[in-house]
Amino acid sequence: MTAPATILIVDDTPLNIKLLADLLSARGYRTVAASSGEEALRKLSEEAPDLVLLDVMMPGMSGYEVCAAIRADPTHAMLPVVLVTALDPAKERAKGLEAGADDFLSKPVAQAELLARVKSLLRIKQLYDEVQRQRSELAEWNWTLAQRVDEGVRELERMNRLRRFFSPQLAEAIVNGGAVDPLKSHRCEITVVFLDLRGFTAFTETADPEEVMAVLADYHAAMGRRILEFEGTLERFSGDGIMVFFNDPTPVPDPAPRATRMALAMQRDVAQLAEHWRRRGHALQLGIGIAQGFATLGGIGFPGRIDYAAIGTVTNLAARLCGEAAGGEILVSQRVWGLIEDIAQGEPAGDLVLKGFARPVTAFRLRGS
Repeated sequence: MTAPATILIVDDTPLNIKLLADLLSARGYRTVAASSGEEALRKLSEEAPDLVLLDVMMPGMSGYEVCAAIRADPTHAMLPVVLVTALDPAKERAKGLEAGADDFLSKPVAQAELLARVKSLLRIKQLYDEVQRQRSELAEWNWTLAQRVDEGVRELERMNRLRRFFSPQLAEAIVNGGAVDPLKSHRCEITVVFLDLRGFTAFTETADPEEVMAVLADYHAAMGRRILEFEGTLERFSGDGIMVFFNDPTPVPDPAPRATRMALAMQRDVAQLAEHWRRRGHALQLGIGIAQGFATLGGIGFPGRIDYAAIGTVTNLAARLCGEAAGGEILVSQRVWGLIEDIAQGEPAGDLVLKGFARPVTAFRLRGS
C-alpha cells in the first residue's frame, strides 16, 4: 500500500495551519506544521515532505527567503513549493518565481483550487521521483553489468592462461570450481593414447634445427586439432611424443571408441603430412598405442608451474604399444579391442613382450577406415 503524501504547512497563524491541515487530512494527505521559516527548514530534513505550503508574510524569515533556502539545497531541487499570500499575486509573482516557487494561492484559500493545485504538483513530483528511481536502478544495473563484464574478462584471461598449460576441459574445470578440485589426486579409469613419430631421431640428427621445429609445428598443429575435436585431455607434448587420455577430468560415455576415432583421424592427417615431408627428404610416419585401465590423476609440479598427469600401468602400456607400432600402425590392448571391435576393423597382433611387463601382452592392430 502506497504511503500518503506528506505536506508541510508553514504559517505563523495557528488557525490558518488548522484550516489547511483539516482540509488536506480529510483528503488522505499527511500534514506537518511549522510556525516559522527556521522551523520549516528543520522539518524538511526530519519529515521529508512531498510538498510545501508556504505563507509569504511571516516574522523572521519571509516566505521568499525560506523558498530560496529550500532551492539552495540540491536535494530539494524538485520539491514543490506553493506560496500562500494575501498580497496581490500579480505583483508578488516575479519575486516568488525568482525565489523558486512553483505556484501561488491567494488568501482566503479556495478549497477546490487548493486541492487541484496540490494534486497537480504532487503528480509531477511523483513522476520525477519515479524517474529518479529508475535512473538509480539503471545506474546500479550498469554498475552490475560493468562488474560482470570485468569478471568475465578476468575469467577469459585466466582461462587463456590456463589453456597454455592445460587442456580446455581441465582449464574450464579449474575456473568453474565445484565440489571436487580437479587438480587433487584421484583415481579414475581412462583410455590413454600415445603417439610417436617413426624416424624422428634419425631426422633430428641430420636436419637443421629450424627444419625440425617446422616439422614439429605442422605435426603438433594437426594433432592438436584432433585432440580438441574429440575432447581429449592432453597430458603432454614431448618432442614428437604426445600423450592424450579420455574420461578425465571431464567424464565421457565412450572413451575407448572416441580415442580410436581420434587415432584413426590422426593417422590420416599424418599420412598427408608425410607426403609433404617426403618431398623435402624426410621419412616420418606415426605410430600409436591405445590402452584402457585405472590411473591416478592430478596436478604435479611446483609453485609457479603445475602439470596435469596420469600415473599408472595403463599409461606405460599405451607407451609400450606405441613403441611396438610400426609407422602408420595403431596397436591397442585387449581391453580396448573388446570395447571397439563392433565399430573398428582390426586383426590380432599376437602376444607382445613389452618392457616393464612380466607376461606377454595380447594386442590388436587396427586397420584404417
